[in-house]
Amino acid sequence: MVQSAIRHRDTATGHYRLHAYEVMPNHVHMLITPQVEISVLMQSLKRFTGRQGNRMLGRTGEPFWQEESYDRLVRDQREFERIARYIEMNPVTAGLVESSEPFRWSSAWPIDNRPRVGNPPHDV
Repeated sequence: MVQSAIRHRDTATGHYRLHAYEVMPNHVHMLITPQVEISVLMQSLKRFTGRQGNRMLGRTGEPFWQEESYDRLVRDQREFERIARYIEMNPVTAGLVESSEPFRWSSAWPIDNRPRVGNPPHDV
């Protein structure tokens, strides 16, 4: 559900250009080029996935996401590639899989329309 929401906001809402992502059991990483204010896109994504997640778990009145989120400015191509690698290797580092491709909740999962790490924004 979280993965679908991330991909939907890239293709349908245009809130951002998605370059790399992964959904871990307790956190999410995304490498994006925002097309709207970060606060707007994060509120939209967290509100929708929080409601859906709590519904799926049969919970009410409990926060689904932690309050904070961290964002960083990517300064150059080298940093962009390092961050993309870090994101896609996170499940390997955490011991969930032996290589990144089998991790289904990541941009490393081999599908035809996956985000491309090699598509940095023009101003990086």
